[in-house]
Amino acid sequence: MDKTTDTTKVSTAPATPIIPLPHAAARALTVAGSALALIGTFLAWTWTDEFPGNLTVTGYPGGLQVLTLVGALLTLLFALSGYGIRGLGWLTPGGKNSPVLLAALGVFGTTGYAMGAISQELGGLVNLEPGAWVSGIGALVAVIGALGLPVDQPYGAQDPTPNLWGRIRHSLTAPEPSRAKDLPSWVEILIIAAGFGVGLYVFAYGIGTEYSELFIGFLIVTAFGFTAVTRAGLLKRLSALTAKHRNVAMAAAFVAAICFPFTQTNDQFALIGANILIFATVALGLNVVVGLAGLLDLGYVAFLGVGAYAAALVSGSPQSSIGVEFPFWAAVLTGAAASLIFGVVIGAPTLRLRGDYLAIVTLGFGEIFRITMNNLNGNSGPDVTNGSNGIPNIPDLEIFGFNLGLPHNVLGTELTRSGNYYLLMLLCTAIVVLVFRRSAESRIGRAWVAIREDETAATAMGINGFRLKLLAFALGASLAGLAGTVQAHVSYSVTPEQYQFAGSVPPNSAFLLAAVILGGMGTISGPLIGAALLYLIPAKLQFMAEYQLLLFGIALMLLMRYRPEGLVADRRKQLEFHETGQLDVPEDKPLPEGATGVAKAGA
Repeated sequence: MDKTTDTTKVSTAPATPIIPLPHAAARALTVAGSALALIGTFLAWTWTDEFPGNLTVTGYPGGLQVLTLVGALLTLLFALSGYGIRGLGWLTPGGKNSPVLLAALGVFGTTGYAMGAISQELGGLVNLEPGAWVSGIGALVAVIGALGLPVDQPYGAQDPTPNLWGRIRHSLTAPEPSRAKDLPSWVEILIIAAGFGVGLYVFAYGIGTEYSELFIGFLIVTAFGFTAVTRAGLLKRLSALTAKHRNVAMAAAFVAAICFPFTQTNDQFALIGANILIFATVALGLNVVVGLAGLLDLGYVAFLGVGAYAAALVSGSPQSSIGVEFPFWAAVLTGAAASLIFGVVIGAPTLRLRGDYLAIVTLGFGEIFRITMNNLNGNSGPDVTNGSNGIPNIPDLEIFGFNLGLPHNVLGTELTRSGNYYLLMLLCTAIVVLVFRRSAESRIGRAWVAIREDETAATAMGINGFRLKLLAFALGASLAGLAGTVQAHVSYSVTPEQYQFAGSVPPNSAFLLAAVILGGMGTISGPLIGAALLYLIPAKLQFMAEYQLLLFGIALMLLMRYRPEGLVADRRKQLEFHETGQLDVPEDKPLPEGATGVAKAGA
């Protein structure tokens, strides 16, 4: 019997990815365009330094050029990762093409805005130097090339040949990133620390922008860059690591936040940071009521006002009608207790209502609080709050001999009054985050989720809906009162006009509710991010104050259309707002604890 010897050799080396010629040309065009946009940032964009940022220097990017440079570099790295270059594959575990398109759009938007702003302020396109044209043409070429790349996953049968808008929209729903191999714990911790460090740098850069043109460019490149990084799958992997090392992640987040005032040289920016924390803490308290228990409260800012007024009355202000001065810890307890009592008083008669009726009643109580504070002026009622004049001249806090109103030298860096109050408010935020987290993970938290999903079914399972809703109302009110005690001292005074339902300056009930919805209901980081955005953007774009509410409404409509679950959402919200196949998480991934709310809460 003849024996045939098989001489065929099977190679075990990894195969080089074969890229079809049109796709290869598109990727090469994207790489060339992003490289051209990057090179243009080292050339002068205009001939005069009258435009902010001094874009006249060759060889040294500044102002809006830096934003284009960062966006072009990110686009270049994402595009090169598609060639299978060793070491770059980790940049795009969730898709190699969607992040390229989004990053290229960010570069094109930022560069185009810069060119338009220069032309508008200096009087025409003639004021643009060659560097601006090089970056602008490069950004356009990169977008054209990115549009020629294949999609990361096939389209459905109903949309086999997507148009331009269809390709951009599809880039927002890229597939789930591939699972990464487990790394040593110390490497994962370093990745978490690096992630929070980058987040701190981006936030500090945004809050430190010195003129509105730079901030608008920052918003454009950050929005597209953040979405691109998300579509690339990097944030999902970071989220998986933070979930695995939860305590380390929480510690890293607060360490990064503590470092913020040490990175600022302008006291005004530290004050914005302190106010953002106040706004975020109150939004997190509202998240207990709205996000966990599902109670729509339109007068929540009244609880902030109760805490602020209570602290102002007992903090030794010369205009206080009580004439007492409590130490800080007693003033904090007074403000939180007053808000808790006010929450119980309001909640007891109103929480038997549901839905729209509850929202209308809470809106009425919020206005009743503001009008009452305005009428306690000695004419319409007892002289307690000085009416519309409020309670001014609230003295600075002094804790263990440490006067927060005076600058102090810490580790060689001078902390101003705003920096001191920022750190104090950060401590309050940490307490609120701890309370929210423990409450949400407890049996009571699961009962709140059950009530939110279906109160009738929860009641049938033996849950006392009224008692638990009243508990959520009281807890949320006391957390808002805690923030109000610090707000009274930060702003030196409290007036009724600060606590309206809607207004041009947060915090107010409408902005607080929007912060929770924008960030993501029922999450911890969601309201913090939403509050930071809603406070920072109006504070940095003062020239658009007349159109603020219009832009705010447009932003909310776009959000409800394209991401109704919020910027940070758990799987339950994604299942609620998206069809199967449109989720950003795999189908076989188990639901988070509490997703089967009624059964678990009633157990």
